[in-house]
Amino acid sequence: MNSDQLKVIPINTKAKLVSINHEPTLCVIKAQKLYEFDKNTYAKLAGCDFHNGTIEVQVLSQLLPDAPDFARGFIGLAFRINEDDSAFESFYIRPTNGQTTDPVRKQHAVQYFSYPKYNFEYFRTHHITDFEGPANIALNQWIDLRAEIKDETGKFYLNDRLVLKVDHLKNGASPRGTIGFFVDIGTKGFFKNLQITPAD
Repeated sequence: MNSDQLKVIPINTKAKLVSINHEPTLCVIKAQKLYEFDKNTYAKLAGCDFHNGTIEVQVLSQLLPDAPDFARGFIGLAFRINEDDSAFESFYIRPTNGQTTDPVRKQHAVQYFSYPKYNFEYFRTHHITDFEGPANIALNQWIDLRAEIKDETGKFYLNDRLVLKVDHLKNGASPRGTIGFFVDIGTKGFFKNLQITPAD
């Protein structure tokens, strides 16, 4: 599926198709739930039913002019989104953490979470470190993001490098649903060259 063929439904976001270097690109900005983390803030594909398979997309993140100090350029994917947007899985990145000299922040460049219960705050409160990790990424650069999903397992790659593996997706093996282009606080996110390869 090419970017110029996307039919998306904005959920708590604003989304529009733009042209960057003559390539059709989807721009997504968080429009509601502005200061709540790890919520259903994405533009989701219309008419998509995904369970297992591979999702590939190129992403580029910028900070909005009014982004708060704690904004990190959050951008990524949501998948297996149910019909009423009350449950989904997600993998996203924090580009500003990719090249920081702060050793703590550096370990928080990539993130898996599961909506509605298992957000990054839940994991950190319970001292669960399995769902974050480092990555060599930055703002204002195109990053190849790939998610390989099979039942309860998710493998997540940046620029063809495995950066996180989740052995037990929190919503389980059976859910299926659509795919979303996820952004969070202070981010102007761009997405292009989406490819979905279903495995069932």
